[in-house]
Amino acid sequence: MTVDLMKWIDIPPFWLLACMALTYLTGQVGGADTGLDLAVLRITGGALIAAGVVLMVLAVLEMRRFRTTVLPHMTADTLVRTGIFARSRNPIYLGDMLVLAGYILWTGVLWAAPLLAGLFWVLKHRFILPEEQRLAARFGPEFDDYCRQTRRWA
Repeated sequence: MTVDLMKWIDIPPFWLLACMALTYLTGQVGGADTGLDLAVLRITGGALIAAGVVLMVLAVLEMRRFRTTVLPHMTADTLVRTGIFARSRNPIYLGDMLVLAGYILWTGVLWAAPLLAGLFWVLKHRFILPEEQRLAARFGPEFDDYCRQTRRWA
């Protein structure tokens, strides 16, 4: 696989979908009988999925408004500090976590919950930390101020 192709595969949606696929496969192998009310799990899971998607959409719209990249391996042209980014430095990644948590609940495959820790680790180490290094190098003190004023996840 070429480096160029890897750049397009190694993006957060790929990792989210991989975790969702593993959740699905885990449910196929082990079932989803948790002893809990599946309707409650589906309502709660659906709400988390919706909240995650809303966070992601708000973030993408705000980044598009400032004409900066949404691709995590690219260097941003603008430090976006408004809209949802005034509340969280990482609303898209937080959205990914909410979608996975919601999917785990919705499917009732609660023993897939450790995938949340795995996705968290991947997002932090493959995307957030390198992204923050690029932002700090590009925007210097402005990025430092933003980090002091706005929490990383939420």
